[in-house]
Amino acid sequence: MYDQIERISTLLRASVRKESLAHGLQPVQMEALHYLSRCNRYSNTPMAVSEFLSLTKGTVSQTLAVLESAGYLLKVPDPKDRRVVHLELTVEGERVLADAIPPKVLTSALGLMDESRKTEVSAYLLELLVMIQRANGLKSFGVCKACHHHHLRKDGTRSCQLTLETLSEPDSDKICREHRAVLEHEEERLSA
Repeated sequence: MYDQIERISTLLRASVRKESLAHGLQPVQMEALHYLSRCNRYSNTPMAVSEFLSLTKGTVSQTLAVLESAGYLLKVPDPKDRRVVHLELTVEGERVLADAIPPKVLTSALGLMDESRKTEVSAYLLELLVMIQRANGLKSFGVCKACHHHHLRKDGTRSCQLTLETLSEPDSDKICREHRAVLEHEEERLSA
């Protein structure tokens, strides 16, 4: 299994590297853009980028400085806590990312699979990812609305029980660094 995953990872990295270099970026810079395009407002900070990519603060700081100077992201101070800065992709950052992610080597291969097979493979890969995270005590960075803290109110609005703030639909569909998986027994209780 390791050999197959490693080979797939190598092919994906090579494809992303090629697209990154075509835009004058290093792969880690493209990975940071990709993460920022998928995370919610609680997770678009330099610290969260560092945690998600498993990189040092210094490496992330340099990466973000390059992306900001290239016009691919903006640093926006938090309105409640001026010590916190949020990172937002610019239109140009979104365009560059759309050219590179998902890698063409993957999209061409997926084009050869039928939809039911793609769904099945995706489910197996998600299960493997969750097991790796659990076995190693890693943060899940899961989708907000699949989180223990996520609450859907009777009136249809959403809130985070950790921050006690109302969530927008777009925030609920993005990944969050505070994500905590709903335990199996809780899923059963909630569906009963």
